[in-house]
Amino acid sequence: MTTLELKLDLPERLAREAQAAGLLTPKALRELLRDAVRRRAAQTLLAGAARSGSKPLSMREIQAEVNAVRQARRTKKASAE
Repeated sequence: MTTLELKLDLPERLAREAQAAGLLTPKALRELLRDAVRRRAAQTLLAGAARSGSKPLSMREIQAEVNAVRQARRTKKASAE
């Protein structure tokens, strides 16, 4: 695991609300970043598909892709531990 030190400049109200919601803990920030990375990857994938003009994937093909990504994450997680 990599340790990073971050300094955030937030408006006072946003900082209070984030703190009250428990979003400034290391665990919460980790989850927020993980979700953002996933969203960006999905957006990149969709943009690439739109540019390629290819036909939409079938549900079976989508499920195969999802399974492959999940397996890759499990393998990566297992090797990191």
